[in-house]
Amino acid sequence: MGVWNFITEAFILLLILVVICFLLYCGYIHYTHMKYDHIPGPPRDSFLFGHSPTIIKLMKNNMVIYDTFLEWVEKYGPVIRINGLHSTFVLVASPEGVKEFLMSPKYTKDEFYKRIETMFGARFMGKGLVTDRDYDHWHKQRRIMDPAFSRTYLIGLMGTFNEKAEDLVDLLADKADGKCQVGMHEVLSRVTLDVIAKVAFGMELNSLHDDQTPFPRAISTVMRGMVETRNPLAMYTPGKQAFIRDVKENIKLLRKTGRECIERRMQAIQDGEDIPMDILTQILKGAELEDDCSLEDLIDNFVTFFIAGQETTANQLSFAVMELAKNPEILTRVQSEVDDVIGSKRDIEYEDLGKLKYLPQVLKETLRLYPTAPGTSRTLKEEMVIEGVRIPPGTTMMFNSYIMGRMEKFYEDPLVFNPDRFHPDAPKPGYAYFPFSLGPRSCIGQVFAQMEAKVVMAKLLQRFEFELVEGQSFRILDTGTLRPWDGVICRLRPRAERKSKKIINK
Repeated sequence: MGVWNFITEAFILLLILVVICFLLYCGYIHYTHMKYDHIPGPPRDSFLFGHSPTIIKLMKNNMVIYDTFLEWVEKYGPVIRINGLHSTFVLVASPEGVKEFLMSPKYTKDEFYKRIETMFGARFMGKGLVTDRDYDHWHKQRRIMDPAFSRTYLIGLMGTFNEKAEDLVDLLADKADGKCQVGMHEVLSRVTLDVIAKVAFGMELNSLHDDQTPFPRAISTVMRGMVETRNPLAMYTPGKQAFIRDVKENIKLLRKTGRECIERRMQAIQDGEDIPMDILTQILKGAELEDDCSLEDLIDNFVTFFIAGQETTANQLSFAVMELAKNPEILTRVQSEVDDVIGSKRDIEYEDLGKLKYLPQVLKETLRLYPTAPGTSRTLKEEMVIEGVRIPPGTTMMFNSYIMGRMEKFYEDPLVFNPDRFHPDAPKPGYAYFPFSLGPRSCIGQVFAQMEAKVVMAKLLQRFEFELVEGQSFRILDTGTLRPWDGVICRLRPRAERKSKKIINK
């Protein structure tokens, strides 16, 4: 009986402890409500879970949560609170707020980025350029990386851009019979992967022609893992365990690839071989300047550039093809410009890109409607008033280009694809368009990405007509970045006016 009494008493004490902890937790949640409830926002789904049930339901149904956030902004104003369990973040859809927070270095990235430093317990992007929240350390990394994105170096990449884009159009030419269905997102993802592997790390993946390469699936899987980290209970949900293991295995693959690539380059340097002044070389130069820089730190930036350099550009190109196929008058106009500027040339030159005016407008309008990396966040350290709303210190502030790009307040008929919004003489709202973020922490690779996008799009427009296969939904899939749900399934035909022309080598 003594043992039984001891177990009973221990259970009762444990139960009391659990009840006390739960009551303390409820008290803390009540405190956060009192702290933030003066900020406009939709009613919470529940006292404990805030808006999490709505967000989790949207994720389960593969909906874009930013569409719901857009509805809330339009109903409750440009500054709204969103509650999740004991945490609260404030969404700001205000040019005033965007300018204040993104243009200044004094606001650091918030703890959201911890989710992609380490994902489900596995080191992912670590302290790479995207995730580093220490501004001084980030700034040192950024300065070291800058030469790999200088104008001189980027001009030197035109040969690789042309080579890989030519591989793509050759592949598509065999399918351009007006009947074969081609998943444009799939092939564009593979060609952008081949580009970033070659120009950044000296790797020849040839994924465009290798169906067995594991990297496209690996990137897609870890990006979906990023979405799942929005659910604070994901790691404890039994039905998610197999997926989480898959994510961790693919993170392991990417980091293993980075380790091997870095070690090969280190050996080449040690052997006195000529090495390119690419991103990998700059990563290694940075290591020389930091005494405490480990191999794992180097791999962080490998993974960051490997994924960011492939995923976002492929998605932008896919959405551009989709919208051009939906809007034949815009397609005809941009094809005419490509014919006038590029003509029948096989190799597009850097100077040609500067002569293209309407194509960049098409690409910018694509990113307005479909910013592939839709948002960013910052930490507010001191109390501030934005749009008449008092924001307490210690608040996570979220900024979203997708939401602001679709607001009638900033763009007339915002859901209409209209590249003329970006004509040089057209009025443009300030601080409402930031697909590459803004200010000191804007994307280092944005010029690189748009050069690559122009070369690939120009070659596609030069060679093919696009027809969307019937029955596609044109929905958006949120996988951490935004991509076309249906993959932009097209039938291709050779340009009729080009059938008698021969593509010539420069």
